[in-house]
Amino acid sequence: MPIQLQIANHQGEILAASPNGDEVFLIHEPVYAEGDQIVLTCATPDTHLVLGLDDGLLPSIVYLKEPRFALPVPFGATAMTYSPRAFFGQRHRLWARLARPEEIAAYRNLALNPFDHHANLTLYPHGWANVETRGEAVFAARNAMDGEKANTNHGFWPYTSWGINQDPQAELSIAFGRPVEIDAISLYLRADFPHDAWWKEAGISFSDGSELTISLQKTGTAQRFEIAPRRVEWLRLHSLIKAEDPSPFPALSQLEAWGRG
Repeated sequence: MPIQLQIANHQGEILAASPNGDEVFLIHEPVYAEGDQIVLTCATPDTHLVLGLDDGLLPSIVYLKEPRFALPVPFGATAMTYSPRAFFGQRHRLWARLARPEEIAAYRNLALNPFDHHANLTLYPHGWANVETRGEAVFAARNAMDGEKANTNHGFWPYTSWGINQDPQAELSIAFGRPVEIDAISLYLRADFPHDAWWKEAGISFSDGSELTISLQKTGTAQRFEIAPRRVEWLRLHSLIKAEDPSPFPALSQLEAWGRG
């Protein structure tokens, strides 16, 4: 199942490429230009990979459902959602390999994908929301699944979050791209108090038709909820009930879905 990493420019021209293999490295010396993309291909879809597309991002186990994934190199406001070391300057080290069976079977957070973005429909997990505060990247859905849990401030990295624009109908969905088994959910509420409010209650729905209601506390530490194991392809956080607080700004720093698959 050979995989390959490439750097392509805005015209689709390949600027650099790794060899094909089960584990590949690509060292790209030039400074990235706006419009550049990091392209991952795999000869066999439905494949688990360990991916490290920049040394400023957490390497993660992800699931490639289709043969190709492209990550636009972030610039401007989008770049503020990543470490200032990520994608910056010269000499970029990219790395990918096939995940080992024991890694795939391990108990882990199945909602982690630092490489997710709005247009991604091939690399899972993938998150989206029906509202993001002012459409700003620092409040996008992907921020709730990038592995960054610092939550005592708000705005640029590492304090990014999913912001709901004060909309009580806000919903966040995470798709896994295949059936997985989940037995726990953890939420990290943004805790920039007193700027922030918090939710006292939320609902979670799953693709198997099951639902649950959780009670939340005013804290920035992990709030973990053990649930009956269920095999699902997606989950949705919704029915967010704000606590009585002068601030109108509850937000979510991270959602974790623990299980195997």
